[in-house]
Amino acid sequence: MSTTPTEVLAFPNIKAIISDNGTAEVVVAGNSRVVPAGETLQDLRDNALALVVAEARTLQRPVRVRIEDPEGHGELIVHPDGNVESVSYEPRSTRRRTVTPASAPIPAAAEVTDTTPEPTPAAKPEPAQPTVERQPWSPLAAETALVEDFAPAAGAPEQAVEADAPVTRRSLKETSFLVSAPVLEPATQGWRGTLTRLGFRMDPSAEELSEREDIRTVSQHWPGPRTIAVVNRKGGANKTPTVVMLSAILARYSGAATVAWDNNESQGTLGWRTEKGAHDRSVLDLIDSSAELLSPSTNAAEIAKFVHHQTADKFDVLRSDENEEGDHEVTAEEVDIAHQVLTRYYRLVIMDSGNTARAANWRRMIDHTNQLVVPVTAIEDRAEAARLTLQTLESRGGHDAELARNAVVIVSESTDAKRSMTGDALKRAKAEAQRIADGFEPFVRAVVRIPYDPALVNGPIRYEALQPATQRAWLAAAAAVAKGF
Repeated sequence: MSTTPTEVLAFPNIKAIISDNGTAEVVVAGNSRVVPAGETLQDLRDNALALVVAEARTLQRPVRVRIEDPEGHGELIVHPDGNVESVSYEPRSTRRRTVTPASAPIPAAAEVTDTTPEPTPAAKPEPAQPTVERQPWSPLAAETALVEDFAPAAGAPEQAVEADAPVTRRSLKETSFLVSAPVLEPATQGWRGTLTRLGFRMDPSAEELSEREDIRTVSQHWPGPRTIAVVNRKGGANKTPTVVMLSAILARYSGAATVAWDNNESQGTLGWRTEKGAHDRSVLDLIDSSAELLSPSTNAAEIAKFVHHQTADKFDVLRSDENEEGDHEVTAEEVDIAHQVLTRYYRLVIMDSGNTARAANWRRMIDHTNQLVVPVTAIEDRAEAARLTLQTLESRGGHDAELARNAVVIVSESTDAKRSMTGDALKRAKAEAQRIADGFEPFVRAVVRIPYDPALVNGPIRYEALQPATQRAWLAAAAAVAKGF
């Protein structure tokens, strides 16, 4: 579709502005129009673009629109039929791509690096490598480099070959025609995602690439089962929500059989925050039936008699004993039995824990643990209890100390009185969470912050009920945990 410059410039004063605070507007000739709210930032971009298309239809001509959002700024030319004729976009940070010269072996895919040309020796001048400025939002044209076969020019002297030089050939074992480099899928988020859906193949942003890497990390299958222990000696530190969220994300993305086990000495709360199955069985029933469950003739479906399946988040829950009249406390030997059963049926075992680090079942849980997770809210006594938990494990040496040094600390913003927090109080809570996170960082492998979300305060916990920012933060937390396997 062609347009004359006068048509394009006839109505240049349109802006589509997306703000960091979750609002958006389209400004037409100085008049602001509020963009309909959406659940995500991508919804705001789509809604803003829809208003621009409507303006083009009203004018019955193409319009130029300046776009501004947290990722960068640029211009689009939007036609009444919704098509985008050309695109220019400047992200906040740009990178340069070095194109491999034709005389070198051609790699499977061009490597993107931040480089500057190096000076060549004066005695042997070499042709300069062509450098292409990479514009992630280049209009229509694909970013490709033309590779030519270079032959000696007519009359040029051929390079002399020594008579005694041996002739070498590469072994076929060292050669392959298969391309192993992954294919970069186009953007699905942000303005890049919007333009990709309109027919422009755009590279994903750094934020989207980071999310894809976290998804790849939690989607792995590791050889042998893995056990995660979630511990803090203080109650109200978000242990149970942490167990639920890690189980949901790892089960959702990896597809591995995952079980969340409430390893309290007697009564725990994991069963209260998750979906109940069609029975009332607990860990004590599983221990009583362990001989049958470990029999070679028992099929995998029999485990469903003892666990409670989470139909939305695709993991199972092994509840603690909830008999109010019972007085049985799980012993170390019973932890061994239950763990042996669960690792036969599940790849991932994520254990909730009580508040007594001296209890026999708590200490035996640590013996079976591959990755330690320490949740804490942005309250001083929860943070101090987490520090003492890690200090206790480190003082024991050996496996316990290694778990403490390799631990992942998850700092959640306080949920105790957050609903009434506004203005300065909310800022102080965020600052306290950052202070606690900074305090743990030198002593553990990773620290991840989780924003406040009302869906985590009370009642059953569901991954889909969380706000997008909270889902993203928990994905990052799960990826940090998975890197320790």
